[in-house]
Amino acid sequence: QLVESGGGSVQAGGSLRLSCAASGDVSSTNCMGWFRQAPGKEREGVAVIGSAGGTVYRDSGKGRFTISKDNAKNTLYLQMNSLKPEDSGMYYCAARPAAYGPRLDQYAYDPWGQGTQVTVS
Repeated sequence: QLVESGGGSVQAGGSLRLSCAASGDVSSTNCMGWFRQAPGKEREGVAVIGSAGGTVYRDSGKGRFTISKDNAKNTLYLQMNSLKPEDSGMYYCAARPAAYGPRLDQYAYDPWGQGTQVTVS
């Protein structure tokens, strides 16, 4: 089970830190990622991190977003700085077996969290 938190409403240029708490040892043996879905749009990958710590970012978030994880706490994070209105959406975390690799595609991600809303105005 994955539970996201940390979303909210911020002004453009602000920052948010999202957290995703996993029940059990998920982060050390799986790829984990953050995905975003804006109203009327398809869900898209934002950032992913592999079991060994390798990271991949969507171009729009490079230099502004940082994905990290604390294996001891079974928690995934997404630090978002210099937020823009186009960053708004429901943010979900998800995990998939490490063998699939840290990429932004959404194949085989299971489980998913319930999402946390980010609104940038």
